[in-house]
Amino acid sequence: MTDANALSVAVVSLMKGIADRESDPALWQSLIGIQSRVRDYVACLGLDLVLDEAEGYAYLRQRPAEDGEVPRLVARRQLGYPVSLMLALLRKKLAEFDATSGEPRLILSRNDVVEMMRLFFADGSNQVRLNDRINTDLNRVVDMGFLRRLRGTDDKFEVRRILKAFVDAQWLADFDRHLAAYRSHSSSEQAVE
Repeated sequence: MTDANALSVAVVSLMKGIADRESDPALWQSLIGIQSRVRDYVACLGLDLVLDEAEGYAYLRQRPAEDGEVPRLVARRQLGYPVSLMLALLRKKLAEFDATSGEPRLILSRNDVVEMMRLFFADGSNQVRLNDRINTDLNRVVDMGFLRRLRGTDDKFEVRRILKAFVDAQWLADFDRHLAAYRSHSSSEQAVE
């Protein structure tokens, strides 16, 4: 592969989403070797390359907008409560796993995720609808790249380490604050009834 071709392949792959060491080792090695060129190239588009060699992932992040700068290229996604909750719970589970296990990969079943989420929904909820809702949200988190389905299974997922880059301590603190306000509001409505 020519040097120019390697740059094109790396940038196009990053424009499509997350690049990681496990999914495409050849692309990963190429990206490690040309990361300064990739940084320079995407900078003219108002993007930054985020590359974590230790965890084995890379992605592009939009720079904060300043007056007269390039318009937003990377779309921002508005997350609803259930998806935000799932991401927060998965991030906390990953932190617990890292603290207690020497294994490199956190694998969860669909039932594990459903049980984590079920604690945060009303007991009177229709269980079939709740499971459908959680499955829909689970698929969205997979599409976002934070979970990966294990080959040959439909109900086992690997929690991808890139979740740590997007759901950091500040994000979790903000979410916990919103969750406390939500619980307070929910409790006051139930007290009125």
